[in-house]
Amino acid sequence: MSDWIQVRLRDICSSVDYGLTASATEAPVGPRFLRITDIVHGSLSWNRVPFVQASAEQAEKYRLHPGDVVIARTGATTGASKWIESPPDAVFASYLVRLKISNAVDSRFVGYLLKDSQFTEYVRAVTGDKSAQPNASATTLANARLRVPSAKAAQQAISAVLGALDDKIVVNERLAATAEDLSLALASGERWEARVRLEEVCSLRREQVSPQGITDDAVDLYSLPAFDAGKSPERTAPELIKSGKFSVAEPAVLLSKLNPDIPRVWNVAPKPGTTSLASTEFLVLTPRGTVTSHELWAVTAQQAFLDELASKVTGTSKSHQRVRPAEVLATQVVDPRRFGETGRQIQSLGSRAALARRESQTLATLRDTLLPQLMSGRLRVKDAEKIVEDNT
Repeated sequence: MSDWIQVRLRDICSSVDYGLTASATEAPVGPRFLRITDIVHGSLSWNRVPFVQASAEQAEKYRLHPGDVVIARTGATTGASKWIESPPDAVFASYLVRLKISNAVDSRFVGYLLKDSQFTEYVRAVTGDKSAQPNASATTLANARLRVPSAKAAQQAISAVLGALDDKIVVNERLAATAEDLSLALASGERWEARVRLEEVCSLRREQVSPQGITDDAVDLYSLPAFDAGKSPERTAPELIKSGKFSVAEPAVLLSKLNPDIPRVWNVAPKPGTTSLASTEFLVLTPRGTVTSHELWAVTAQQAFLDELASKVTGTSKSHQRVRPAEVLATQVVDPRRFGETGRQIQSLGSRAALARRESQTLATLRDTLLPQLMSGRLRVKDAEKIVEDNT
């Protein structure tokens, strides 16, 4: 068994660097431009990361490589981090700090180490008196004292256990995404001529509840951050929810009315016996008649429909444009009542996607349970491997 030693974060890094100061753009004018907002919602989707115009010298200086770790250094998410596995051509923004990990240390282990309480509590302590805008310099972040196994092999054993769970989550997301892509293809407007107003095939649910009146220990919260983090609801205590939310009591499609040019259409099926709530930034749409939520999702997640909604937004700020519910319901979609056998195929694909994401939610909970025990040395790697084997 490897001994555990205490080090400062800077001692296990070959360099600690600030990022590029520049403006992001949706136009593909250069490398991808990784920002804080891209790393704080769980999984990192490179296809959602914008671009930046950078000189050859800048691109080389700030380029991200496999094994790098980035940390947010300002704002409410100061200390949030991401281990970079297989980046495209990408650079990192100035509000991130990049750690290049020493070859003597397993970089993926460091990625998990920075999720542990020994680092997060350190960040909370050094930013605790900065109520207006929490922040920490690269020097401060790299000064954190951390316990690590002295042997790289022991670090790799820990990261392999946790990584097996994360790798399975990635596979599940690919399976779910493929199933959803097939559903969209089957429901495409190029295949179907019949159109109807959306309100003819669904109802808009407006029932709101106050979290303060809920007696359950925890609820499932469908929020925009939860969608962005992997399309799994956040399990949270109702007293932590600060405002009224929509009740979700049956299978539904949640359609974001905020910035409809960003596709956020969520096919949800609340667990029986579980209180489920949705952010009021969503419209809660329940299917009418014989239409299922899977079919309703397949017609409302079409890019042509979302483009039509984007043309109807109100608000001048790019980050806070909304579409009115009445405008959404009046917009035409492919008529899912005509699908027949195709509808059954869409239902099957939707069920596969939901099953994959439910499994990922279970795996993520297991990972988050094992991580602090492995990082403290309370749980042996062999015991953790057995637990993972029994649950996958």
